Amino acid sequence: QLQLVESGGGLVQPGGSLRLSCAASRFTLDGYAIAWFRQAPGKEREGVACSSRRDGRSNYADSVTGRFTISRDNAKNTVYLQMNNLKPEDTAVYACAAGARIIGLCVLNGQYDSWGQGTQVTVSS
Repeated sequence: QLQLVESGGGLVQPGGSLRLSCAASRFTLDGYAIAWFRQAPGKEREGVACSSRRDGRSNYADSVTGRFTISRDNAKNTVYLQMNNLKPEDTAVYACAAGARIIGLCVLNGQYDSWGQGTQVTVSS
């Protein structure tokens, strides 16, 4: 069973930054596409960023382009989501997911097989 554990969430003021981490165990991340999703109360889950398997090409939702950056550290078997210029509408539970079947450029839909439990991000003054 693949395991993903998120960390780094918290409360931040508008305009602030946070870095989320997604640590993997029982598998190596470089063989998987990895994505970050978020879900706010009363809203559908939204894919915000992903990193493709092997070449690490990234893909972002329009709502976060230019503010969020996804990156991998294969030595630590960890994927990060750097979030800058945070807005109140970024408030949500953020979860990472891994997919072995996603070939080429990663996608921001639900084609992922393993999911973490999520970490809360709250943007408020």
